[in-house]
Amino acid sequence: MATMAAATGPSNCSFSLLFRRGALSICTYNFELIVRNGFIYQAYDMGNLQDAAFLNAVVKVYCTHTAPDYSLPWQKQRQYTSTGRHAIATIIDTSTCISFICAFMIGDGKLLTNAHCVEHYTQVKVKRRGDDTKFPAKVFFKVGCAMRPSRVGLLLVQAGSKRTTPVLARGVECDLALLSVDNEEFWKGAEPLQFGRLPSLQDSVTVVGYPLGGDTISVTKGVVSRIEVTSYAHGASDLLGIQIDAAVNPGNSGGPAFNDQGECIGVAFQVLRSDDAENIGYVIPTTVVSHFLNDFEKNGKYTGFPCLGVLLQKLENPALRACLKVSSNEGVLVRRVEPTSPANNVLKEGDVIVSFDGVHIGCEGTHYLGIFYPDINSHSSQQNDSSFIVRFSGDLADLGIIRDGAYMNVQTTINPRVHLVRVPFHIEGGQPSYMIIAGLVFTPLSEPLIDEECEDTIGLKLLAKARYSLAKFKGEEIIILSQVLANEVNIGYEDMGNQQVLKFNGTRIRNIRHLAHLVDSCKEKYLVFEFEDNFLVVLEREAAANASSCILKDYGIPCERSSDLLEPYVDLSEENHAIESDIGDSPVSNLEIGFDGLLWA
Repeated sequence: MATMAAATGPSNCSFSLLFRRGALSICTYNFELIVRNGFIYQAYDMGNLQDAAFLNAVVKVYCTHTAPDYSLPWQKQRQYTSTGRHAIATIIDTSTCISFICAFMIGDGKLLTNAHCVEHYTQVKVKRRGDDTKFPAKVFFKVGCAMRPSRVGLLLVQAGSKRTTPVLARGVECDLALLSVDNEEFWKGAEPLQFGRLPSLQDSVTVVGYPLGGDTISVTKGVVSRIEVTSYAHGASDLLGIQIDAAVNPGNSGGPAFNDQGECIGVAFQVLRSDDAENIGYVIPTTVVSHFLNDFEKNGKYTGFPCLGVLLQKLENPALRACLKVSSNEGVLVRRVEPTSPANNVLKEGDVIVSFDGVHIGCEGTHYLGIFYPDINSHSSQQNDSSFIVRFSGDLADLGIIRDGAYMNVQTTINPRVHLVRVPFHIEGGQPSYMIIAGLVFTPLSEPLIDEECEDTIGLKLLAKARYSLAKFKGEEIIILSQVLANEVNIGYEDMGNQQVLKFNGTRIRNIRHLAHLVDSCKEKYLVFEFEDNFLVVLEREAAANASSCILKDYGIPCERSSDLLEPYVDLSEENHAIESDIGDSPVSNLEIGFDGLLWA
């Protein structure tokens, strides 16, 4: 936002200027000078954008995706090309549509787009407006000569280079990704977009992209309808979001949204589809974008949004507050603390959190939602407090709590946001982990697997654990027998499928790596697998080993286990103390927020 001078007088004035484009061509462009709060701002005529220079910063993205096959984890699904992926939020959902996707230039040789636009990518190409050339965006990550993925997404950058190296950093929970193109021709004459501040309600907004219905750039207009913590469909997370009534269609994903000053106020990423709703689109605000970019610059990789790792309950009922000895109309009750969170060493069930870094928390959680954001629509002096949106991994948080009626201050570290259940919503890397033992296919339970198999085949007990139980230690997974590849060695077990395996030869299984280690180191005559409801599967060890190669050949499977299980096993038993898993009574789903007084922080 370019502040020109303090001024008084007319609220706006129209101008017409000449801009030189290239060596010869000249075009006219209209804009206004708007006076707001005593300052003059340049406002473009958003009704006439045909020759607007900032539209040239929006590029079309062609991405080829090859998604894993979670039911047959040793292979991948048939590749598809987006020309388009777009997040469509019915409640929380994603769908695939035919359209174009887009990105836009943000300076320093970088392009910004949505993470769901490049999920499971195998090839990414970009094309500038008015140009027929498609430039490849190669993806790699080098630290010295090592190749590795980042913790939360794929972070791909060559050490010592910022400009010429292709980059892709993916933030799943904030649905953002960074791209870069190493061809200098692509960047000639490039003018990156400028980011603006968080808009106000009823501010005009213009969405630009390549949606369904045509091949050229599309522009739609509307206003800001709502600004609040929003469920992000792709990341199954809750972050600040902007709701707009401008048309946002499949293919607008990754495209910028502009204010009247021609500044980018966010990234279009999802839309609500419902028979009872019309024109409800969502934009990732620049506050979230800035955190993503600053995290990348600060740490050299994307680490994620930090959180406390606690389940909270609102304290709107006077009797509840009185019982907890909370005299004022403030605070939220700690119902559960994530066992793997640093807060587990500081907070206890029954504590009441009344402040976060000196900011008081209302009994309905108004100034707390997601740690980062106060009530955006309020008129308090804390409305634009940037301390809510600049927290990073490893930062310390000062909490004011009431414990047994006594007030005290405590301090804890906040770590990157991770899924608080043992069943991940996204699996990073090329393929899911799996291990085949005498035709028994074992794999970790995940949301993509549940979606692919359908909930009916998973079973209510397993679904309850997937949705409601908490991880007891770092790295815990729910391991299931997904199917049995029929062979004479596994006679009698052929009909088993999607059942949780709890123990191997009497030892409780912590995760898929632990299972592989137990099997590889077994010297017993029999392999004994214990499942739910005390169901046993027993195999003779030598017979199982002899049958493995034949089973792999018969079913056309290249390897008996995924590549990650070929690495040496690291025993973390001294750090991780496994506890018998149970089904918790407190939901951990993001869908619970706002419905029964529960919220995750």
